[in-house]
Amino acid sequence: MSGASGGVRGLLPFVVMCVGMFIALLDIQIVASSLQDIGGGLSAAQDQISWVQTAYLIAEIVMIPLSGWLTRVFSTRWLFTASAAGFTVASMLCGLAWNIESMIVFRALQGLLGASMIPTVFTSSFYYFQGPKRVYAAAVIGTIASIAPTLGPVIGGGITGALNWHWLFYVNLVPGILVTVLAAALVRIDKPDLSLLRGGDYPGIVLMAVFLGTLEYVLEEGTRWNWFDDRTIRACAWVSGVSGVLFAIRSLTFARPVVDLRAFGNRNFAIGCTLSFITGTGIFATIYLTPLFLGYVRGYSAWQTGTAIFSTGLASLIGVPFYILLARKIDTRWLMMAGLASFGAAMWTYGLITHDWGSDQFLIPQVLRGLPQVFAIAPSVTLGLGSLPQERLTYASGLFNMMRNLGGAVGIAVCGAILNDKTNAHFVAIASNLTPANGAMSRLVTAQAAHFAAATGNLDNGHAAALKQLFRLAYREAQTLAYADAFRSIMIAFIFATLLVPFMRAVAAPKGPPANAH
Repeated sequence: MSGASGGVRGLLPFVVMCVGMFIALLDIQIVASSLQDIGGGLSAAQDQISWVQTAYLIAEIVMIPLSGWLTRVFSTRWLFTASAAGFTVASMLCGLAWNIESMIVFRALQGLLGASMIPTVFTSSFYYFQGPKRVYAAAVIGTIASIAPTLGPVIGGGITGALNWHWLFYVNLVPGILVTVLAAALVRIDKPDLSLLRGGDYPGIVLMAVFLGTLEYVLEEGTRWNWFDDRTIRACAWVSGVSGVLFAIRSLTFARPVVDLRAFGNRNFAIGCTLSFITGTGIFATIYLTPLFLGYVRGYSAWQTGTAIFSTGLASLIGVPFYILLARKIDTRWLMMAGLASFGAAMWTYGLITHDWGSDQFLIPQVLRGLPQVFAIAPSVTLGLGSLPQERLTYASGLFNMMRNLGGAVGIAVCGAILNDKTNAHFVAIASNLTPANGAMSRLVTAQAAHFAAATGNLDNGHAAALKQLFRLAYREAQTLAYADAFRSIMIAFIFATLLVPFMRAVAAPKGPPANAH
C-alpha cells in the first residue's frame, strides 16, 4: 500500500484495528455498573472495589507511551496482534479470578497487554487516510474514544443482569480472537526493526513506570490513609516526584527517549494533550460517579444502572453525523470549544443532583454530556497530532493517548477523594443542626419512634430505630451533596479547557502519503 492505502484495502484493516481499540476502551468502564456484584462475588471491601477500574487504567497509562517505541521495534502489525492476543488471554483470567487481589492483578495485566491497541489506531489513521478523509477518520476515532467508555456501564449492566459478572470478561474472547487473527493477516504499515532493542531507553521505561505507578497509588489511597499522615503515602509521593523529575531529564537528554517530551514544544500538541487530559477526566470520572451514585444512594441494580445511563451513549452516537457535517464547513477549533463548553454546562446540571435522581432526572444532563463528546475529542486528534511531522507522530501519539487515560485515572482518584472528604464535612454540618432544638427533627423522630414501636412492641427499640433512620437520612443527603461537589469540580476543569482552545492554530491536512509509508 502506498498512496492508495486510503481506499478499500486500507479500510478493512483500519476497521479491524478500530474494533480492537473499542474493546480495549470499553473494558475500562464495563465493570462500572457491576462493581457491587464483583465486590460481593469476590468478598471485597468497598474501598478496594475502585481498584478493579484503576488497576486497568494505570497499567494502560504505563504501557501506552511505550507503544511508539514498540511499534518501531516490532511493527504495527505484530504489536497490535500481540496486544490483542494478550488482552484476550487476560480477559479470560479476569473471568476466572477467585478473590479481589487476583482480580486486580489480572485487570492490570489486561490493561497492560491491551493498551497498545489504542495509540496504534491513532497513528494508523494518518497512514490510511489523507487530506479531507482525515475528518472522517478523526470522527471515527473520536467516537470510539468517547462512546466506548460511555457504553461500558450500559453493556456491563446488561451482561451482569442477564448472566453474571464473569461474563463481563468472557464476552471479550470471541472478538479478541477475531481481531488477533485479522490484524495479523491484514495490517501492513511498517516493518519491524529489532536492532532498536539494543539502544532502548530502558532506564526511561523504569523511571516512567515508577513515576506513574506511585503517583496513582498516592491519588487512589491518599484519602483512605489520611494523605501525608501515612508513612507509605509520603514515601510513594517522594518516589513519584523524584522519579518523575529524573524521567523528564532522561527523556529530554537521551538521544532516543521512549517518550518524546520535546513534542510539548509544539503549541498545538501541548494544548491538545492538556485538553485530552481534561476530557479524559470528564468522561471517566463522570462514568465512575454516576453508577456509584445510582448503586449506593439509589440502590439500583447493575441492569437498572446501565439503563439509566444509556442516554449518554445514544446522544454520543447522534452527535457523530452532525460533527462530520459541520467539520467540513466550520473551523474545528470552534467546534471543539462548543463541545467542551457543552460538557461543562452538563456538569453544572449534574451539580443540581438530589437524592431521588433516576433515569428521568439524568436524561437532560446526560444528553448535554453525550452529544458534544465527539466535538470535544475528534478535533484534538487533527489539531494536536496533525500539527506534528510524520517522523515524530508515532512516539507522540502514545504520549497524547496517555494524557487522556491519565486524566481518567487522576479524575477518578480525585473525585473519590472529594466524595470521601466532602461526605464527612457535609454530614458534620447536617448533624450539627439535628439537635432537640430543631422542631422538625424532633417531630420526625417522635413519629418514626412511634411507628417502629408499634411494629416491634418496644418503645426503646422504636426510639433507637428512629435515630438510626435519621442517621441514614442525614448520611444520604451528605453523600448527595458530595456528588454535587465532585461534578462541579469537573465543570471548573472544562471551563478552563474551553478557554484554552483559541490558543491552538488551525492545521491543514497534508495531501500526500505519509513520509514513512512502506
